[in-house]
Amino acid sequence: MKICILAGGISTEREVSLVSGREVYKALKERGHQVVLLDVFLGLPDADPDEVFSLDKDWAEGIPDIGEECPDLAEIKAMRMDADKYYLGPKVLKICRRADVVFLALHGAGGEDGRLQALFELNGIPYTGTDYVSSALCMDKCLSRAVMKTAGIQVPPGRELFPGEEPEWTDYPAVVKAANGGSTVGTYFVNNDEELRQAVKCASQLDVHIVIEKRIEGREFTCGLIDGNPLPPVEIIPNVGTYDYRNKYQAGCTNEICPAPISEEDTKRMQAMAVQAWKALRLSAYVRMDFMMDREGNFYCLEANTIPGMTPTSLIPQEAAAVGMNFGELCEKVIEVSMRK
Repeated sequence: MKICILAGGISTEREVSLVSGREVYKALKERGHQVVLLDVFLGLPDADPDEVFSLDKDWAEGIPDIGEECPDLAEIKAMRMDADKYYLGPKVLKICRRADVVFLALHGAGGEDGRLQALFELNGIPYTGTDYVSSALCMDKCLSRAVMKTAGIQVPPGRELFPGEEPEWTDYPAVVKAANGGSTVGTYFVNNDEELRQAVKCASQLDVHIVIEKRIEGREFTCGLIDGNPLPPVEIIPNVGTYDYRNKYQAGCTNEICPAPISEEDTKRMQAMAVQAWKALRLSAYVRMDFMMDREGNFYCLEANTIPGMTPTSLIPQEAAAVGMNFGELCEKVIEVSMRK
């Protein structure tokens, strides 16, 4: 197959996306596909779209591992004179039209929020992952929380903070989140009113919509689904602190145990909740659902990730491996189920 992998972009998860794209590129190349890896924002200004799939080139060359801090997006945007006008880089759409499928390895705003998915659907371009409606719904934590709660899925007690509204909260400890953030960027743990106000101020620099939730103290898990079928869950145990950007992507900072060391009954309860959320959020293809289990054994669904990370430390590849599916097989399976939607 001719496969165009899109990665990069200009979200706070740019570096994560590039490494996801790099790993998917290497795996699909090894399995005999004609693969091109593009930075969706920078594009290929000098490329001939009709010849790009036949080029003898290592498209993943030079992509570094993920740093400890988010990249400087201003520096990236300065690389294009028209950055304020257009999201797609030169020739990106033309190259995507010549692919049999576009593998989306984009994380965060622009790639995971439904806008690119809608563009591809209007242009008849097959792509991996769920559709534009469910992508937009899951990217916005305010909306996805409301849908899951209405469907009877237990989410942490919380509220949406609207632009200009004064933050009010009494049930500490709490979590403040930018509604459309990812990779724990724009997420703050607070214990009093002063910390709450500061966290809201910081989160507001990333998004006009903010979520305030009761912090669920207990054990952290994630559960992937492929074509609606749940995989074995993973328990996430950071060595120090919380599961933040550094602990997610720096090797050795977090213990990830798969299958999670919980009872068969608890595993089935979590997987059933994941399937329930899959249906309520109208998901397709593949996804990863994040959970907390409190000290009384109650599960809370935190959010759905519609383009899960595919980096060396990512979780859904570990879950797939637990059922005997290697990384290359996982990438091909994602394409297979996506092409059916």
